[in-house]
Amino acid sequence: MNTASVSLGASVSSQSRFMQLALAALLGIFVMGFVGFSHIEAVHNAAHDYRHSMAFPCH
Repeated sequence: MNTASVSLGASVSSQSRFMQLALAALLGIFVMGFVGFSHIEAVHNAAHDYRHSMAFPCH
């Protein structure tokens, strides 16, 4: 009988975890930085309203 067990997704390499964190950080910087300071009024207002809804101080 084989005693080896298979764990689905329980072991994530540190390199994979770092990539996930880095991509999440880049997405956050893009949303808060680029979209928040956009000169397109509709995009800027949407980001501004979202920040207020999440209780994020923006001014």
